[in-house]
Amino acid sequence: MTPAERTSPRSPTLTLPRPRRDGHLVAAILGSHAAAFELGTAHEVFGLDRSEYASPWYRFRVIGAIDTTVPVTDGDWFVSTPYTLDDLDDVDTVILPVWPGRGNPAPPDLLDGRQAATHWRYAPLLARRFPLVHVVADVLYVDGEDVLTSAGTAAGIDLCLHLVRKDHGAAIANRVARRMVVAAQRDGGQAQFVDTPVPAPATDDPVAGAIEWALGRLAERVAVEDLARRAHLSPRQFSRRFRAATGASPAAWLLRRRLDASLALLESSDEPVEQVAARVGFPTPAAFRRHFARAYGVPPSAWRRNFAAR
Repeated sequence: MTPAERTSPRSPTLTLPRPRRDGHLVAAILGSHAAAFELGTAHEVFGLDRSEYASPWYRFRVIGAIDTTVPVTDGDWFVSTPYTLDDLDDVDTVILPVWPGRGNPAPPDLLDGRQAATHWRYAPLLARRFPLVHVVADVLYVDGEDVLTSAGTAAGIDLCLHLVRKDHGAAIANRVARRMVVAAQRDGGQAQFVDTPVPAPATDDPVAGAIEWALGRLAERVAVEDLARRAHLSPRQFSRRFRAATGASPAAWLLRRRLDASLALLESSDEPVEQVAARVGFPTPAAFRRHFARAYGVPPSAWRRNFAAR
């Protein structure tokens, strides 16, 4: 969910949660034109009936802020909706998939004094034009509680899954991600309340095969040398190819996967933290607590209190 090239730099996705109730209603507001992928992402997560995962699931509507027939991008096709801004009263969460600068009223100053994410290409322009906004250029999204912003187009998926996690917990968010055939978590320089990623299918790529092998052995002491042997590469060759494929070192990737695997255990079981640490491969509970707090900003016990009831 990102500005198109000619949009105002003031236009990252804005999501405003209101008090939760049954039948949580999500509305995407369109201005002078719609962005097909961004709007489709919101509909895919919130508009399709996924009541087999959680009931009630979300309700979804599209609202035309200017007209009820909205061209998509360059006007090759259109989105029609019966809803206008008069239909906002019962909406719980508002999504702005894109807000072009020309011919549209400026959005309110929701981001003044806040951190915000936007596409890396527009981050300097956003910071320059709106100095009261603290632009974070190297993250996929920023959760400001009542106002959330995401970066480039695919980061809208990350943000939508983050909202599902907040509402329904890690297990449901991960099931939605698997249904969409996307990763439920992508490393992006920011602690994200998301679940274990969907592993890539095994291929002839030795790195992909080693990754799949490692994901099935998170409780074991797996070293870079073990992964390299599995891939039939030297540790140096493997580390170089692994970083090129994932953007992280093998050790950092394994650490994050172990932490991700611990989330579902903390949320869905009463196992002591010490046992959870052992099940995801940490040598000591102290090491688990230290790395967990560094990654997610809270200790494992606090995470369990926040999410286990959901």
